Amino acid sequence: MKREQAESGAAQSGQAPSGQVQASAVQASAVQAIAVLGSTGSIGTQALDVARERGWQVTALAAGRNLDLLEAQVREFRPGLVSVEEGVLGEARSRLSGLGAQVIADPSEVASHRADVTVNAMSGLIGLAPTRAALEAGQAVALATKEAMVTAAHLMWQAAAVGGGRVVPVDSEHTGMFQCLTGEDMADVAELILTASGGPFRLGPDDLSGVTPEQALRHPSWSMGPKVTLDSATLLNKGLEVMECASLYGLPLSQVGVVVHPQSIVHAAVRFRDGSLKAQFGPTDMRLPIAYAIDAAPTGMQRPGDVRGARRGPEVASHGSWPLLGDWEFRAPDLRRFPCLELAYRAGNAGGLAPVVLNAADEIAVDAFLAGQIGFMDIPRLIERLLDETPGGDLTWDSLNEADAWARVRARELCAGGLGSSAVSASTGADSGGQA
Repeated sequence: MKREQAESGAAQSGQAPSGQVQASAVQASAVQAIAVLGSTGSIGTQALDVARERGWQVTALAAGRNLDLLEAQVREFRPGLVSVEEGVLGEARSRLSGLGAQVIADPSEVASHRADVTVNAMSGLIGLAPTRAALEAGQAVALATKEAMVTAAHLMWQAAAVGGGRVVPVDSEHTGMFQCLTGEDMADVAELILTASGGPFRLGPDDLSGVTPEQALRHPSWSMGPKVTLDSATLLNKGLEVMECASLYGLPLSQVGVVVHPQSIVHAAVRFRDGSLKAQFGPTDMRLPIAYAIDAAPTGMQRPGDVRGARRGPEVASHGSWPLLGDWEFRAPDLRRFPCLELAYRAGNAGGLAPVVLNAADEIAVDAFLAGQIGFMDIPRLIERLLDETPGGDLTWDSLNEADAWARVRARELCAGGLGSSAVSASTGADSGGQA
């Protein structure tokens, strides 16, 4: 009776009962202005596609060194603030002179600039400081920088608690999971299931040691940047998403599974304790999850699993008539051919600095593979070697930066010196949960 009274009172006040994902009546999206970090990258340009379609104002942009594209964006959207890499600051100020934008070399200032939603599409650890700045400034963040929740989850949630910022993920899998969890009680969740396309090598060859960068960059489903595309080929990207999913929704890694779904139509699913399943599916167009994340960010998460319903904006890219046709396949991931997935479970279960080292080792390994310095199967070999050598210690902002710097130096040493030909062990983590 007390619980019924409490839940009734919570409903009248517009608050969800403890542990319940809120699905209360919400206002239509009030987003009118966004800031975009990583504006010249794949997610950034697609976020601007959505802004163009929706008629949103773009108040600020942050980019790297691609001044040709950035200049075109500034001319079209007329932001008041623009950030670039320090090395091209002078040239950027000259090229953007007269366009009404203050040009700086500080993406964290862009992240905390006035906007209804800050879209952080910066890839890598360079996206962590802007994410922290946005959350501590109370911004609503549509977060595509997966490293934020992979390497520094509790630090990010601390930043949100300090400043009142909110987070909704941009990745199609995590935005799909967010939609599946709306209106549900987290205590009823048995498993969160992420789907993986399987990448370009899901059907072969059996021996991946001889594949080339050109082959690895031919993703069968999605149009993404080279780093994410290569990580998809190794399934390391899915491993990072597993870690991110656990951090976003407050569940242990043992409750996050992966299935290979070649059609990439189903993006995420939730298995509930009664045996029911709920899935989110749709076209393979990143503009859809980007638009939803921006719509949902103003009422987004302030702590793990704090999912609240959001009103959707108008149709995105004429997908309202997308046909529900075709065959859908699901299969278990092949951990023998793709050991990076299990290595991610190992790092996530170890916690501490291991996720930081995993991320750094992978970034160096991907660059080395694309440069022809190491082979495809040397990528998991290098990651495993660095996980074996990971230093102990608690995760702080200082220790994160120190571990990242150490791992990058060590990874480059190993790439330069040769990694040998011994196979990566298949038993890299107990209870990995890699199969749904």
